[in-house]
Amino acid sequence: MRSDLVFDAMARVSGRFLLTKLVSKTTRKLHKPNTRIQDTTNAVLVRFSRANPIATVRRIPQMTIVPLRRAS
Repeated sequence: MRSDLVFDAMARVSGRFLLTKLVSKTTRKLHKPNTRIQDTTNAVLVRFSRANPIATVRRIPQMTIVPLRRAS
């Protein structure tokens, strides 16, 4: 069932809205003509459930904000 696929994919992706965004974008890219979109979506969810978690990806350090001094 698709709900099982969604729960398996949620273990790998940090939030449900991020999962929805990623699945919709990936489904559009992987969809082949003359096939059902439901099958493509299920295949994408299976790929996400087998992928490495996002948390293990090396993060790029963010720049710190330095306040500017005002001229007097």
